[in-house]
Amino acid sequence: MKSTIKIGTRGSKLALWQATWVKSVIEKEHPEIIVDIVVIKTRGDKILDVPLAKVGGKGLFVKEIEDSLLREDIDIAVHSMKDMPADLPDGLCIGPIPEREVPGDVLISGRGLRLADLKAGRSIGTCSLRRSAQLLHARPDLKIVPLRGNLETRLRKLDEGRMDAIVLAAAGVKRLGMENRITEYLEPSVMLPAVGQGALCIELRKNDQKTYQVINHLEHSPTRTAVLAERAFLNRLEGGCQVPIAALGQVRQDQIIITGLVADIDGQTIFKETLSGPANASEAIGTDLADRLAARGARDILNKLKEAAQE
Repeated sequence: MKSTIKIGTRGSKLALWQATWVKSVIEKEHPEIIVDIVVIKTRGDKILDVPLAKVGGKGLFVKEIEDSLLREDIDIAVHSMKDMPADLPDGLCIGPIPEREVPGDVLISGRGLRLADLKAGRSIGTCSLRRSAQLLHARPDLKIVPLRGNLETRLRKLDEGRMDAIVLAAAGVKRLGMENRITEYLEPSVMLPAVGQGALCIELRKNDQKTYQVINHLEHSPTRTAVLAERAFLNRLEGGCQVPIAALGQVRQDQIIITGLVADIDGQTIFKETLSGPANASEAIGTDLADRLAARGARDILNKLKEAAQE
């Protein structure tokens, strides 16, 4: 049994909350183990004035932490699952997946107005292509304003009046105890979440069985089933932050129900479908759903966006 475990994490308030939560659960189960938190600054933390889609997408928030994991400077990494690229570096794997927090998005507006009540021309802050495409699909009369930064920074910009509303992941707002700021929980029919949103990713080295033995009690099987279906959907479409892709898997008894979406940036064209099947075949069902959307025309959107990103 290991005597010390080092957790690598980003330094934002939310990232530290997540790492501290994992630390507390490990210590409760294994009081004989010392758990240390190591803060690692990622490229995504340093580049705050450029939309993610233009500077490399998801990997921006995990690469330096994964490098540290491969060098064995840390034993595990704690990420937000939605920040994880479809492919992991050789030698690393996703370990146990804890129970998911609320997976959806919330609207926070300066005047307490819901999405439907915002007047035409009002501005909503987000740098997520997934969010902006779905917002424009629901409300093409609204203006999307670029918004980067951690949760506190985004709220501050809203409070300063730089925009009329912002959209954030419900999980982060709840984890930081800011539920009182939420104006509206956006239904999946309006705003389908990012792949893995609301779930944590505990990443470790494939060959580190000792560490896995220590942390495997964090596993929540229904969450893993849902998240793996969503990630299979994303992987099949070869998606990232450069394209508006969303998915939500839900486990009911022994069934997985997954809804997936691919949209054009302006939100005018959206391909969306729901598929269900046996929970023990969740990844195959996620892949099948991706193929169905691709065949309907989603592949053309993805190819067009990828070409534009390379120009």
